[in-house]
Amino acid sequence: MLLAFDTATPLVTVALHDGNEVIAEQVSDRPMKHGESLAPLIDAVTRQAGLVRQDLTAIAVGAGPGPFTGLRVGLVTARTLALALEIPVYAVCTLDVLAVEAYDTGAVEGDFLVATDARRKEVYIASYRDGVRTDGPAVLKPAVAASDLPVVGEGALLYPDSFPRPVGPARPSAGWLARVVTEERAELLDPEPLYLRRPDAVAPPAPKRVS
Repeated sequence: MLLAFDTATPLVTVALHDGNEVIAEQVSDRPMKHGESLAPLIDAVTRQAGLVRQDLTAIAVGAGPGPFTGLRVGLVTARTLALALEIPVYAVCTLDVLAVEAYDTGAVEGDFLVATDARRKEVYIASYRDGVRTDGPAVLKPAVAASDLPVVGEGALLYPDSFPRPVGPARPSAGWLARVVTEERAELLDPEPLYLRRPDAVAPPAPKRVS
């Protein structure tokens, strides 16, 4: 039984996959409340499926790119659960999950982009062909990344002048993350975050010595 969750976007998404199909999925309804939302959603999907955590055999987690705080919540939770339950954990680039869903559902074909909100008026962006990443991810200003190709993800909705051909989905699904890992449809990574830039909150520099 695979537990999958992604905290790379404002809304947390959690799902269970039994090896054949997704049997439970939940999405938070409170944006930017990753720490408060993840554990209750994990409990909700396990109860929905009539399982306990000891029934889990693996964990899949979105590695981003995404905001520092959200990714930290997801990756730390994944590593902690995997260690406690003595099961493996697999991470996947969140943009790859969006790409596979878009391609498999027929929203795109051939060349396309995936762009998500990086805040600071920037996007996380990567290039794909037939659902497989060919370049990126990178963090760029929308005007720099502007393209007439189809663009999957929330970035296209936020910056329509730069991305005039938005297509769904807008945000990642833990159910699709579970499918990607189960079917090995994208590169499986170590559970480390893809930040692409320094966090907003950094430790202050050491005070200068008074001579």
